[in-house]
Amino acid sequence: MFGIHDYGLFVVSAVLLNIAPGQDTLYILGRAIGQGRRIGIASAFGVSAGTLVHTLAAALGLSAIVAASAVAFSAIKVIGAAYLVYLGLRAILARSSLLDLEMPRTGDARTAFRQGLVTNMLNPKVALFFVAFLPQFVDGNAAKATLGFLVLGLTFVATGTGWVLVLATAAASVRRFFERRASAQAWLSCAMGAMFIYLGVRLAMSER
Repeated sequence: MFGIHDYGLFVVSAVLLNIAPGQDTLYILGRAIGQGRRIGIASAFGVSAGTLVHTLAAALGLSAIVAASAVAFSAIKVIGAAYLVYLGLRAILARSSLLDLEMPRTGDARTAFRQGLVTNMLNPKVALFFVAFLPQFVDGNAAKATLGFLVLGLTFVATGTGWVLVLATAAASVRRFFERRASAQAWLSCAMGAMFIYLGVRLAMSER
């Protein structure tokens, strides 16, 4: 249907690819451990929403522009890297406040969702992944190939969302350790910030 073939193989590949650690995985882990399950889950949904945007872009052919244009790839890469470094520096400057149980939580989930969305959308390697991976399972000459890309992309998003929600929930339990140890809270905040900065630098140095 819709030119899709080897769907079972695609599902298995999607699950394995989602489980493999990457930038999004580390981002969600940092949020869940640093700010708890609610923020971790919001970040996970944000990342999944970003993946959905990449799915729609790939189905409509927009990701092909990034794949073909070195300028577009570089521009998105620099913006994404700068955004991750900004998040990292803010986490380091915040120090133990990330684990302050008395701090107001209004809007935190929305902010975490938005940051997860932006972090994923500004990773050009995700766009290139969809351009390279999805066409292997869809007949480009099929009358409804665009719908085929959407079905595969939504399948990838669904399997990925399930995994990151489990990941965020499990990682949040680690936070309890730090809640009982005030001296470790500043260390955790700095470690999370350093991780985000590392992700930003790695993205900036990545090649197509």
